[in-house]
Amino acid sequence: MSASRGLLLGWLVLVVAGTGLLVAAVIPVGPSWLPGAGAVTIGGTFTAGLAVRDGGRPVIFGLIATALGLVTVLSDYDLLRTGAAVMVAAIAAVLGVMVTVPTKGLLGSAREAVIALVVAGVGGLAAVGFQPALHIDRFEYGVLGLALLGAFGVVYRLGAGLHGLGRRGLLVVAVGVVLLALSLLYAELLRRYGSAQLVDHLVQWVHDSRADLGAFPRPIEAILGVPALVYGCHMRARRRQGWWVCAFGAAATAPTATALANPAITIHAAGLSVLYGLIIGALIGWAVIRLDLLITGKPNARRRAATRGDAVRPEPARWSPLL
Repeated sequence: MSASRGLLLGWLVLVVAGTGLLVAAVIPVGPSWLPGAGAVTIGGTFTAGLAVRDGGRPVIFGLIATALGLVTVLSDYDLLRTGAAVMVAAIAAVLGVMVTVPTKGLLGSAREAVIALVVAGVGGLAAVGFQPALHIDRFEYGVLGLALLGAFGVVYRLGAGLHGLGRRGLLVVAVGVVLLALSLLYAELLRRYGSAQLVDHLVQWVHDSRADLGAFPRPIEAILGVPALVYGCHMRARRRQGWWVCAFGAAATAPTATALANPAITIHAAGLSVLYGLIIGALIGWAVIRLDLLITGKPNARRRAATRGDAVRPEPARWSPLL
């Protein structure tokens, strides 16, 4: 076994072990130190994993993150615990986007979205494992902002700067920014400019959905984040500008990483909310892919190109450095 394979196997073992500790703490079973131990383990391993994908020094950064996590848990200081929760959730959200690979077809793209959300969900367990003292809205916005900055920071290097966007890339980024702004501001816009009847109707719709279906999908995940992952992985198979689309996938991974932090929402409801957002977002992403194939060339030729084995643009393997 090569050294790189051995390191990957060790990394995976630590991730599984840390996740197991966190799941046991959620059940709950076992001693009281389980959530802290699991959170420190996931924080260190995810930091190392992100360093690998970013072409950094995984051992150094992983050890630093682990040491800081241990200090946080042992100090039992609310400010440190809260800061650690924000950082591990943001790192997991960025890592979820970065571990995706180019693919062709709806099923392959949907698979990549599932992988990204699972990684973010494990980070969400770790964030809760630090037992932070949270203001939930600030926590969610903080993680989302850091995740978007981190994702775009890495993509800026992968996409060879802004000049590598091209006209299509610029259009996609502009649409993504508009959708992001609308997703974040829709509640405030409704409160200020929407009629009382409209607001009451929408609130009742959310309540009915939670009563009948068990949860309500987060708009930013369903409308922007998951479609960006689905379409971005499809686009990356042909053009590196697809990374700019995938960066908006942090709008799905960040809410997933913070879904468990709200004490007013059960684990079951949080999981269903992510699942519904995934299903709706995958369908929207599929529609965008079909529209792209229709607009950018002859449908039959584009369809043949999309199904050829050599249609996938080469990228490093899922756990190899991208840079």
